[in-house]
Amino acid sequence: MSDPFFHPAPTPLTLDEVCQLVGAAAGEGVDLSRRVANVASLEEAGVSDLAFMDGARHVAELTRTRAGACFITERFASHVPAGTVALRVARPYAAFVAVARHLHEASLRPGSAFGQAGVAAGAMVHPQARLEADVTVDPGAVVGPGAEIGAGSVIASSAVVGPGVRIGRNCSIGAGVSLQHALLGDRVIVHPGARIGQDGFGYLGSAKGHAKVPQIGRVVLQDDVEIGAGTAIDRGGLRDTVIGEGTKIDNLVQIAHNVVIGRHCVIVSQTGIAGSATLGDFVMLGGQVGVIGHIRIGDGARIAASSNVKDDVPPGVEWGGSPAKPMREWFREVMAVQRLARGDRPAAGGRQEGQ
Repeated sequence: MSDPFFHPAPTPLTLDEVCQLVGAAAGEGVDLSRRVANVASLEEAGVSDLAFMDGARHVAELTRTRAGACFITERFASHVPAGTVALRVARPYAAFVAVARHLHEASLRPGSAFGQAGVAAGAMVHPQARLEADVTVDPGAVVGPGAEIGAGSVIASSAVVGPGVRIGRNCSIGAGVSLQHALLGDRVIVHPGARIGQDGFGYLGSAKGHAKVPQIGRVVLQDDVEIGAGTAIDRGGLRDTVIGEGTKIDNLVQIAHNVVIGRHCVIVSQTGIAGSATLGDFVMLGGQVGVIGHIRIGDGARIAASSNVKDDVPPGVEWGGSPAKPMREWFREVMAVQRLARGDRPAAGGRQEGQ
């Protein structure tokens, strides 16, 4: 349930408007003029809230809910308590998210921390920077020479937009973000404390020490990319570091120089991707995945959390483990180790030690 102090109360919707929005069926005799004012979980929902139920493990919570309405599949509709309107849909959670997005549109991207439109007093915008109409720059933010910022974008307090950086329209740059040598498309979200476009980690070793290799590439964040808080994305050495359209990157992720990530990927926190690795479209990496440099992960591949990827991964597969391998192979190895640890004897007819 949203806190009205941080999330302003949304405009209520009638059940008819809810059904029209997501294609839900309310059943006969339901008062479609009844309103829902907010969204909430089954446990916390009140009579003016909309909830959802998706899966047999939540039946007990469903029977006790006080929600005014609940998205539900036909299979579980009989468990909806009296006083709660059952809204039948094929995918309850997807319907719930669609309504939540409609009610709380302002929460979908960070806004101004100062709560003021335009360039605030205390912001440092270089005379050679170019800002389109309706750009917000909070106090303490710095916009360097030659930088360009598109209409509707927000630059929060203490963010630094370096020289020549291009930011598209309707972007949100969080507090304390630094952007250097970077090109951002439209509707890009960069959460607080992220570091984009700094040097890649490149050195030439010798008996005299380590000579720094110039990093002369850029970072390109395409349309609708979202970057989590504290994530670092290094600029390319010779080629650009590229994050493809619609890709979502969690907090505390490290992406090294020359990495190319495809469209609509999901990368979970504490993942590290080494230099010059390439990810296809719709790749999913679980938390704490490590990817070594110069390998390719194919379109649609999924890597389990805490895995270490050292080889090319074919498209559309599921891998896990350290080193990562096909999921079934990994599971077989884990079970074999468990059997050895328990001291299980080999099955009848199996090979014995020394044979």
